[in-house]
Amino acid sequence: VQLQASGGGLVQPGGSLKLSCAASGFTLDENDIGWIRQAPGKAREGVSSIKLNDGSTDYADSVKGRFTISRDNAKNTVYLQMNNLKPEDTAVYYCAAIERWRVRRAQHFLLRPSVYTYWGQGTLVTVSS
Repeated sequence: VQLQASGGGLVQPGGSLKLSCAASGFTLDENDIGWIRQAPGKAREGVSSIKLNDGSTDYADSVKGRFTISRDNAKNTVYLQMNNLKPEDTAVYYCAAIERWRVRRAQHFLLRPSVYTYWGQGTLVTVSS
């Protein structure tokens, strides 16, 4: 099971980036996916998630209205479109997967980094002028 995150880079404040998370070794339609970030010296923070059976999404308040998560089941890939980026968005971004049977009906369950089973290697996003 592998998750490959890509698309990070250096961008100016107000700019945009689109991250990709490609899965191999398993099919995304059996798992729910989250994007988690970790800024230097800070704890991991759940950014966004998507349930792959009904497509429902969730976002951290800090990114709501600026980030959009989506999926392409045919490509076994999940995306995170990030617009109006701010310096505080600077972090390593990870995609992670959790088997659907592990998911619990708790508010913002999929924004909790600790629930995920599989993790990608991370891609660095730097927002700076």
